[in-house]
Amino acid sequence: MKRVFPLITIFILLSLLGLIFFQMLWLRDAKGIKEKQINDNIFIATTSAGKKLMEDKTGFLSMNKKSDLLFPNDKLKLEILRPSVLQRFTKDEIWLIIRNALDNNFLKGIPFEFAVTDNSLTGEQVETEQFFKYFIDSAGTVRVIHPLEPPPGSNLENLAKEEYLMVIVPHQRAIVFREISLFIGGSILFTIIIITAFFISIRALMRQKKLSEIKSDFINNMTHEFKTPLATISLAVDALRNEKVMADKEKSSYFTGIIKEENKRMNKQVETILQAALLDKQEVQLNLKVLSAHAMIDSALKNIALPLAEKNGQVEVKLEATKDMILADEVHFTSLINNLLDNAVKYSREMGLLIKVTTSNAGNQLRIRIEDNGIGMSKETLSRIFEKFYRAHTGNLHNVKGFGLGLSYVKTMVEAHKGSIKPESTLGKGTIFTILMPLV
Repeated sequence: MKRVFPLITIFILLSLLGLIFFQMLWLRDAKGIKEKQINDNIFIATTSAGKKLMEDKTGFLSMNKKSDLLFPNDKLKLEILRPSVLQRFTKDEIWLIIRNALDNNFLKGIPFEFAVTDNSLTGEQVETEQFFKYFIDSAGTVRVIHPLEPPPGSNLENLAKEEYLMVIVPHQRAIVFREISLFIGGSILFTIIIITAFFISIRALMRQKKLSEIKSDFINNMTHEFKTPLATISLAVDALRNEKVMADKEKSSYFTGIIKEENKRMNKQVETILQAALLDKQEVQLNLKVLSAHAMIDSALKNIALPLAEKNGQVEVKLEATKDMILADEVHFTSLINNLLDNAVKYSREMGLLIKVTTSNAGNQLRIRIEDNGIGMSKETLSRIFEKFYRAHTGNLHNVKGFGLGLSYVKTMVEAHKGSIKPESTLGKGTIFTILMPLV
């Protein structure tokens, strides 16, 4: 698992990076294709508008009825007047023709500027207000210049003035991105989904790896916890079979007592595991009563008297809270205090163990503080101490036994009593647990 996990992570990461890379290439190509398509459509629309402008406009020949006296026929009138687009169309009419041409070529609503100019001596021209602004600043604009030539066979063939239609479409890049915005948005969305799936997968793998390690540690701890008392019981049974021991009632009683104590120890370990299973299923029923917290703390202190004496440790008790009545389950509340005190003894130094137990009132809450001067914990360990089956690495200490369920049980029980618990620790200096419980 240790080798497979990094390989899986690398392969998934490479796949993700490759997918993003090719998606970027695809978007770049899509942008280029869309730019060419828009440019082609602008060219086609401008050409279409130019043809529309050069069509014969009905009624042009009668635009000036007095001129009939001067020009006896239409041909002569056209030759002399040489009509232009600027004469035949107003500025608004030209704008509308270009607008319709763009709309008909999949460019509906895009902004544009235009100008119509001729090459005559008079230099007549009509243009939109922003035309010269975008004509000078050509960055990001599309320009199309189309000569306005009458169609073959029309009345204006070879008679119209030499004119040009210039159409400018500004902000081409914005138009392109607007056109492919759906593709960009979809690409970003699915990329985010893939990245999220990647991190969820990695997190799940890491969790699975962690659970596998926890499972191995738990099995090792359980094997050790049961193997030791079983070995002791086996030795005691072998001793009891000895004829000399059988004849000596005092020795028989001694070995029988060992068997009974080891049996109790095994039962306690089984009870711990079953209790953890019940906590998982949330099937623990609390028998809540109004009880004195000081009385339950005193009871828990008596339970650690023997292991504390074995380590030549001391306890400083200052139960200074004036109000200590809480709604609690006597067995579980005493057990959680006992767990904290037991941990203080287990993870103590070789010499000079000191445990301080104090209580005080904080508003309508009871504050219980359990402090020791033991080996302390690192920040990483402190952040994980309430995880089930997690056990801190104790360096050269090999005498610390257990399943890693104690503090998980403590936190669950504190919260079940509507309280809160806060750990503080400094590596090499000691640990402090502060419990806040609501007063009755």
